[in-house]
Amino acid sequence: MGEVDPALIQPPEHRPKLYVTEAEGIPIIDLASLSEDSNTDPSAIEGLVREIGSAFKEWGFFQVINHGVPIESREKIEATAKKFFALSNEEKGKVRRDAVNVMGYYDSEHTKNIRDWKEVFDFTVEEPTLMAASLDPHNKETTHWNNQWPENPPELREAFQEYAKVIEKLALKLMELIAMSLGLPPKRFHGFFKDQTSWIRLNYYPPCPFRDIVLGCGRHKDTGVLTVLAQDEVSGLEVKRKSDGEWVRVNPTPNAYIINLGDIMQVWTNGAYESIEHRVILNPEKARLSYPFFLKPAHYTMVEPFEELTNEQNPPKYKAYSFGKFFVTRKRSNFMKLDVENIQIYHFKI
Repeated sequence: MGEVDPALIQPPEHRPKLYVTEAEGIPIIDLASLSEDSNTDPSAIEGLVREIGSAFKEWGFFQVINHGVPIESREKIEATAKKFFALSNEEKGKVRRDAVNVMGYYDSEHTKNIRDWKEVFDFTVEEPTLMAASLDPHNKETTHWNNQWPENPPELREAFQEYAKVIEKLALKLMELIAMSLGLPPKRFHGFFKDQTSWIRLNYYPPCPFRDIVLGCGRHKDTGVLTVLAQDEVSGLEVKRKSDGEWVRVNPTPNAYIINLGDIMQVWTNGAYESIEHRVILNPEKARLSYPFFLKPAHYTMVEPFEELTNEQNPPKYKAYSFGKFFVTRKRSNFMKLDVENIQIYHFKI
């Protein structure tokens, strides 16, 4: 990735400003009171719930520490991921994703409609993952998305699958706290994940001398429910601050996770909580590794504002949409240049 493909150059309005505000304001929330070894104090839980509600309203993002994910699990996935991305292009290409096998490896040089400077490996949490087979809203057929596991490094599959289990547990615990922050029963969201379409992405951002014209990942909002992001010690993530629209850098906190909501939560909460734009800036000298877990519901989920969060004074702001059809439409844009704008949740706004 030594030269910039013209397809990767960001339009002027998307190009990064190299000087941004440091994100000391993004809350860091301590989950120690949720530890299995602690005597859970109801007042401590109430405090956590208030912190989470406040963080989402003010930022749409926060970090968590003392979250219960073993450091060994993170060290294993990072070491294994670095081994994989260090392989030859020929070796990594054996598990390259395509329109049939949508999970696996890709890099920006082979994805002409992606303006991102990075390499990626995607895998689903459920194997296989049940998904809508067609964009036709009347077609009820389903298909299965299967993971492509590389032969090398040989420990990759086990390390990644083990990590998926522990990070899913953290995500569901956070969903209970989020539900409580909205005045809902703790397990109000859990039923949506019976046949989840959740997945994990390993992002490898090579050093880039052209960071004034390209991004590691262009500005975007996440489409799912909740994102639980881990990153190494190299900074790069920037968040668009709600109060003034300025880009704010999120510096790595050792062994922390960065949490943000996706578009589905914005619809479910009828806009009480918003999905926030973010992007990744490249480092000219150091490679960066991050690995987000995207919590997503079953493909047959109809996404619409919760009745408990709407009333005459706050009527529904979004029409219902099929998540499976939405997700398949978004995935299609990975493999072909669309003639129209990709589907967004504001297309369903009333």
